[in-house]
Amino acid sequence: MNTQILKDTIQQIFANGKGILAMDESTPTCIKRFEAAGIPQTTEMYRKYRELIVTTPGLNESIGGAILFDETIRQKTDDGEPMAKVLIKAGIISGIKVDMGAKSLAGFPNEKVTEGLDGLRERLTEYKTMGACFAKWRAVITIGDGIPTNACIEANVHALARYAALCQEADIVPIVEPEVLMDGNHTLQQCYEVTERVLKALFYELYQFKIDLEGIILKPNMVIAGKDCPIQNSIDEVAEATVNCLRASVPASVPAIAFLSGGQSPKVAAEHLNAINKNFKDRLPWIVAFSFARAIQQPALDAWKGEQSNMEEAQKLLCKYAKMASTARLGKYNSMTEE
Repeated sequence: MNTQILKDTIQQIFANGKGILAMDESTPTCIKRFEAAGIPQTTEMYRKYRELIVTTPGLNESIGGAILFDETIRQKTDDGEPMAKVLIKAGIISGIKVDMGAKSLAGFPNEKVTEGLDGLRERLTEYKTMGACFAKWRAVITIGDGIPTNACIEANVHALARYAALCQEADIVPIVEPEVLMDGNHTLQQCYEVTERVLKALFYELYQFKIDLEGIILKPNMVIAGKDCPIQNSIDEVAEATVNCLRASVPASVPAIAFLSGGQSPKVAAEHLNAINKNFKDRLPWIVAFSFARAIQQPALDAWKGEQSNMEEAQKLLCKYAKMASTARLGKYNSMTEE
């Protein structure tokens, strides 16, 4: 493991207020989103959409890294250039989603564990030759009646730690993503308690597996009430709860936290990120940025509709929402003047 390579990669990704674009949607996710937007669900249409993203002029002003799906890193643009190479030429570092998805955890109804450790060392070696400098593994934690169980949390953080160790061995920065889902009617306080529990278990496990914390990126959820909770907290309340939870759970040696949007709208995700950076900048030992997917992409996908004639408008929207997130990362976003 070359610690300096890991540190340099992280610094490059987040330089000048930039963040990460998650464009690593799996095929089932692509099918769902394309169907909702009225776009044909074919491999070629997925390729065209990904080409739209990687060739967007000016995207590198707000985005320092982009997470790709296995299919995407193997695809080429109409000009025959690999997608990862197009990003690298634009100054955007390529990353790769390496997990194989969350599967039902045997014996634990309504809970999941992420799979994909088998053969990961060899896959990371291949991805490295294809230009990937960082990777992502997502664990999924659901809040509900009697869940999450300790078994579910322990299974997921164990997998995250083993994944992180293999990444660092290959000089690839691991994005460690323990997502506590917004699905459900849980309160902000319940989300706080579960998130704290998950993060403390995670960092204990990372310590056990000798992970260099200075060479990882943490991708957590914000502390927020469930989508079906009758009480939805204010922007400032979410920001304060999130910061308090992270300060109680995340070592200061972690260089960067890049929030997932978790289904929040682009505006709300930006408002929360902005409040965290604006209200608590003196209390944050880490870079606090973003690794958004839908909160940057969705408006562009809706505008594109699979039509070449809509490509320019879609790319403008992609840049707009990436810039929104970047501005929020700096604590300078104003929802009254921007959308």
